[in-house]
Amino acid sequence: MNMRVLFSHSWFMHFDQKQDRAAQPYPPYGTILAAAFLRENGHRVQLFDPQFSNRAGELIPFMEKFSPHVFVIFDDGFNYLTKMCLTNMREAAFEMQRVAKKFSSTVVVCSSDASDHYEKYLDNGADFVIRGEAEQSLLMLVNELRKKNIPENIPGLVSRKNGKTICNRNSEVMKDLDLFPVPAWDLLDIEKYRSAWMAAHDSFSLNVATTRGCPYKCNWCAKPIYGNRYNSRSPEKVVEELSMLQKKFSPDHFWFADDIFGLKPGWVKKFANILEVKGLKIKFKIQSRADLLVQENYVNDLARAGCESVWMGAESGSQKILDAMEKGTTIGQIREATRLLKKNNIHPALFLQFGYPGEMKEDIEKTIALVDELQPDDIGISVSYPLPGTKFYETVKTELVQKQNWSDSDDLELMFSNFYPKEFYRILHRYVHRRFRRKQGVRLLKKIILSPSGSGRNDLRRVAAIPFYAQLEFSGRKKLAAFPDERS
Repeated sequence: MNMRVLFSHSWFMHFDQKQDRAAQPYPPYGTILAAAFLRENGHRVQLFDPQFSNRAGELIPFMEKFSPHVFVIFDDGFNYLTKMCLTNMREAAFEMQRVAKKFSSTVVVCSSDASDHYEKYLDNGADFVIRGEAEQSLLMLVNELRKKNIPENIPGLVSRKNGKTICNRNSEVMKDLDLFPVPAWDLLDIEKYRSAWMAAHDSFSLNVATTRGCPYKCNWCAKPIYGNRYNSRSPEKVVEELSMLQKKFSPDHFWFADDIFGLKPGWVKKFANILEVKGLKIKFKIQSRADLLVQENYVNDLARAGCESVWMGAESGSQKILDAMEKGTTIGQIREATRLLKKNNIHPALFLQFGYPGEMKEDIEKTIALVDELQPDDIGISVSYPLPGTKFYETVKTELVQKQNWSDSDDLELMFSNFYPKEFYRILHRYVHRRFRRKQGVRLLKKIILSPSGSGRNDLRRVAAIPFYAQLEFSGRKKLAAFPDERS
């Protein structure tokens, strides 16, 4: 008997106002990859995609129609938002578990949050949690359930027996990622994604992953799924999927969701070569590191392949803070990487992080000054967020009493003691963003004056917003000045 397996995930975009406003929904790539893997191995699969849902109860019609033997919440581990373990999404997962149990389905959860907090998921209706990389263990589990066996000794499996929680050894790792099938794109309603993108941006973007894991050991970075490994698909397989997606869905743009794109020596060069030979022209954005981007041949190959923007984990303009984070990069590398990207007509964007233990006002000022100096195309700001499994978490976990997770991606509450109170960092976050937007608008205004015909609608909007951002920036500066240099 083939098992009927209904897949879902816990990312409800409408439960996160910041992401809802941004209107950049990406399909649950990891979820549809796992679904394809089970389908390839003989099971019937279907998908409830709650990305655009308003409540977990929208799962009910899928349960009624498909009547699954197994309901799997398989979060997209390639989506950095799922790694944040947001409580809004956790509660939605719990509600979906309760719905599935009413239909007598076996409930399985595979996610970053469940890997860290499996007891909570078992308490709220899950029969099994699979920690870490889950596809192979999930297949073993479903095969055992098909035989009506009691699952035992499955790597990564967490379950309860006679009220006692049993955690098996670590899940197995798929090293040859080319052995995976193409994700089950057919299970998605792609037009919902296209409509959301077109309405907000007049363009349509899709996501693809080429690797798993990150070998670097920044001490604040949680890796509950793929860990410190780094395994890569072949450039040939990636180009095959891109070609299929271009023909089938005609996206304007791709987002490579890897933690670090093209770290394997020679990978990006080969990727660019294959795209050129096949005549496949794409535009894409990636995430990378400053120490990788200082390699000029690497950046040249990125540009040749069609890279438009690179999000770099700069984190801080203070070398003291980078060293405390065990980031392994330098301010000089951030500067040089930005220069090389601009030289190759690739837009640099910087991830920044405030509030790391030991950060003082002078460190904050160095970060702001670095942004002013480098003039990136965009910035993303967070505050230090301790997640289980990190050295940083172990340092501050005794202070995480009232709150241990953010509710949504715009929560940004500093949950441990630092030199400044929580409100300081909320004000700082808004101030730096508004300062950046004001300065960006001024640069665009100068550009428009020199070349009026080369400006687009978005450029004009940013210029028109200069007075608005200037006023808010001034207000934020006054509020920050009211805080002492150190907390008494």
